[in-house]
Amino acid sequence: MGQQAASAGKHLPISPALGDYLARSGTAPDEALLSLLECTRAVGEASGMMVPIEQAGLLTILTKLLSATVALDVGTFTGMSALAIARGLAPGGTVTSCDVTSSWIEVARRHWELAGVADRIDFKLGPAGRTMRSFDPGSVDLIFVDADKMNYLDYYRTAVTLLRPGGLLLLDNVLLDGYVLAPELAGDSLMARCASTLRTVNAELAGDGRLESVMLPIADGLTIARKL
Repeated sequence: MGQQAASAGKHLPISPALGDYLARSGTAPDEALLSLLECTRAVGEASGMMVPIEQAGLLTILTKLLSATVALDVGTFTGMSALAIARGLAPGGTVTSCDVTSSWIEVARRHWELAGVADRIDFKLGPAGRTMRSFDPGSVDLIFVDADKMNYLDYYRTAVTLLRPGGLLLLDNVLLDGYVLAPELAGDSLMARCASTLRTVNAELAGDGRLESVMLPIADGLTIARKL
């Protein structure tokens, strides 16, 4: 069976109503998550960078399944992904979360404290590549990438070297509003360049013999890749 035939079947468009139902059908978010959600919405247009509640739940579950003790969160924003990963860490574990700006770090830290996970999160201010390369190859259990899309190829290639066998690489926004199918439709813009970069990343990752991967249509697309 060809790849196109294998992919045919159940594909359901997610309407706002169905998306709300999907979010409500998982474990209910607690006070810390709900407060962080509201505070992030209040920052305005940038709030779209936050991972949704259901994706946060998935991050926690995957981290627990790995019994992860060393995790990397590339792209802190208001701290939702770091909080979710920290909640899934094994005892004594730490997630290093990095960002090139500290504009929202006080919001993040306030909610890490509220969730009782502040002692498990180490925030690093500066370029993600520099933070990633401070780790030894093969030393990391889980890496979540949700940062500047133009550098995804470098992040992905670096992440594979850092992961231990059995470790997980999670790449967010891999569908980029659907523009990965035809980057030119985004026009002569940063979105078009980002879509073209992600298209390259998605193709290279799918053919990477060091990984087994699956792309899920959760939020703006999430690739889960396990290092062999």
